[in-house]
Amino acid sequence: MHIKKLGASRSYREACGEFLCDGIKLLEEAVTSEAEIANVLTAVHIPFPLPLDARVYFSDRKLIDSISPLTNSPGLLFTCRFPQKSGNDSSNENSGADSRIENNVISDHIENNEFCENRECSENRDGFDSIYSFNSIDRIDRFGGTRILLDGVQDPGNVGTIIRTANAFGVGSVILTGDCADPYNPKTIRATMGAIFRQDIRHMSGAALAGLKADGARFIGAAPGGRSKDASTVKLKRTIIAIGNEGRGLSGEVLALCNEIVTIPIAPECESLNAAVAAAILMYLAMN
Repeated sequence: MHIKKLGASRSYREACGEFLCDGIKLLEEAVTSEAEIANVLTAVHIPFPLPLDARVYFSDRKLIDSISPLTNSPGLLFTCRFPQKSGNDSSNENSGADSRIENNVISDHIENNEFCENRECSENRDGFDSIYSFNSIDRIDRFGGTRILLDGVQDPGNVGTIIRTANAFGVGSVILTGDCADPYNPKTIRATMGAIFRQDIRHMSGAALAGLKADGARFIGAAPGGRSKDASTVKLKRTIIAIGNEGRGLSGEVLALCNEIVTIPIAPECESLNAAVAAAILMYLAMN
C-alpha cells in the first residue's frame, strides 16, 4: 500500500522520491510554493485550484483514517515529489476545473500501488544521495547569512519546529548532519506548518561541513560548560549555529569545528532547554 508505506518508512520515501502530507492547510501551502504534487486523496472539498498534473481521488474518511500515519486525520492526504533544485525553474499552471479528477474505487488504486506509477519504489535501493543531491556544498552561500545546523536532533517535532522557526526568521538554510529525524517524516512535516515547502533544507556529511570551515565559515556551537559564553554577547549573524542531540548534545566532530561555544543562561535548577526552544532563541539573537 503505497500511501501507507510513504507515511511509515523513510527508506521507502527515499527510494520513491516522494513524501506524504495531510490537510487542506498544507495542501494550500504546497500549491502556493509550487511543490510537485503527485496525488491527492480526499474526503473533503478542496476550495482552490490544483496543478493540472495532480491526480485527485475521492474517498470516504474511514479509508483515509485507516491509512493516515497521524491521529486525527483531517480527511485529506496528498503526496509530493522530493524537491529538485536545479538551474531550470518550471511553473505549473493551476486549474481546479481541469485537474484530473478520478472517481474510481480508490481502494483498487491503493492496493495496486498505482499511486507510484512509473517510479522505482524498491526498499533495497539506496536513494539517500539522490534525494539530497541538490544540497551540494557549492549551492550554499557561505557568507550570505545565518545557517542552523542540527547535529543528530532526533525528535521529528523538534526538527519540524526548527524548520518553521528558521523560515520565520529568514535563516538561509537548515543543515542536517548525523542521525537527525527525517525532514519528510509526516510528524516533521506537520510541525513545520508549511515551511517544509519554503525553507532550504540540506543534509551534509562531516567532511562537507569541514569543507565549509576550510572555506572560512564560522561555526557557533550551543553547549553548556566552562568554555561557553553567554549567547547574547557573541556575534551570531552570518554564522552556522549548531544545535545538538536532545540527550547527548553536540558530537565531538561538530564541536571540533566550532569557533566559539555559547550557552543561554537559565535558572540553576533547570538542566537544559528543549532543542527547538534553544534554536529559536539563538536564531532570534542572530537576526537582531
